[in-house]
Amino acid sequence: MKNHSALPLADIPLFRSLPADELARLQGFFETRHVTAGEWFLEEGQHSDHFFVILQGQVAIVKAAGSAEESVLGLRDPGDFIGEMGLLNPDGARTASARATADSQLLVIKFADITDLVRRHPHLAYELASVLSARMTAGQDKTIHTLREKNEKLQQAYDELKAAQEQIIQKEKLEKELQVAREIQYSILPSRLPDLAGYDFGALMVPARAVGGDFYGIFPLSKGRMVLIIGDVTDKGVPAALFMAQTYALLRASSNPEDSLTQVLERVNFLLLGMNARGLFVTMIYGILDQATGEFRYVRAGHELPLLLAPEKQAGFVEAKGGLPLGIWDDPMIVENSLIIPPGGLLLLYTDGATDCMRPDGKRLTDEGLLQIAQTFSPETPARQVCKTIFETLETFQDGQAQFDDVTLLAVKRLGA
Repeated sequence: MKNHSALPLADIPLFRSLPADELARLQGFFETRHVTAGEWFLEEGQHSDHFFVILQGQVAIVKAAGSAEESVLGLRDPGDFIGEMGLLNPDGARTASARATADSQLLVIKFADITDLVRRHPHLAYELASVLSARMTAGQDKTIHTLREKNEKLQQAYDELKAAQEQIIQKEKLEKELQVAREIQYSILPSRLPDLAGYDFGALMVPARAVGGDFYGIFPLSKGRMVLIIGDVTDKGVPAALFMAQTYALLRASSNPEDSLTQVLERVNFLLLGMNARGLFVTMIYGILDQATGEFRYVRAGHELPLLLAPEKQAGFVEAKGGLPLGIWDDPMIVENSLIIPPGGLLLLYTDGATDCMRPDGKRLTDEGLLQIAQTFSPETPARQVCKTIFETLETFQDGQAQFDDVTLLAVKRLGA
């Protein structure tokens, strides 16, 4: 065999105990092989009849190379031997792959040659057995460590899955509770709009969340007189919904034919001040519609201006004196206002969720945009259709943008022109 060894055999731990004459005989006996960095030169499962001693460079021992389970068992340096496990396997199959991590020089030793050498120098068997035992122990320890890591990851994944499942259960429970809350909230509002000769009513409420703080009301106060309410509680979600329910209940309980509009709202404001630990407030329009004359007398507590549409499609916001939102100040400075709905005309009350709806580019609809929508309706358009069309137009305007605020619309159409 050719002698390409650049490292004296005496420097190799496996041969260090051999006598000088044996080392001299072997010095020219084994071949060498050069491998470049990154080169694979042992393949797991491959049959072989030789192993290697590293003279220069470094080699990585890799299990399950190229698979998802690939694992580096260890690095071997000059003086170490690799591929020796084939000695223990009857078919000489490799138990792992090997890749040079740097340009390396290897000594090639056939199994038959090492067997003959062991016969002449039996103590070499002890050297080989010691190394093999140490490597098997190290491999076993690494396997146990890997299994522990995988077990810990599996346990972590199980715990996370369990936590996620609990979150899903809690989420489903919360969704059911919110659904019940939404049903309760809607049950507080009119289940159906009342009939009033000469008038057509329409209403629509769409919360931005499961429940919201907007509300409306239509109910008779006395013969020929109908109470109209629209309100908007600051904030959103459950807190706003609870405050809204309190406010609506107080308005219903406080509505009395003998009291003025200002007296009703002042009483409601006083009661809200005593039950408002969260510091919420509510804007609203509260008024009474006279069936015979079409007059709508109302008070405005910090709410948006009413929008009046005449039969000739002339629409505009009705200027009105306004007070302050309820639930914050002792004196909300409520002032009574009045307007006339002409025959064939339509009164639209709304919350700011309509005018504040926003496109993806940040542009708001604004009061002017709502006014333009209102001017498209003909005198024949039913009040319910007015509310439905307005909301559909808002959705189109938003162009996929999530609804930011609750939207409530209350339309009153006076029939006949």
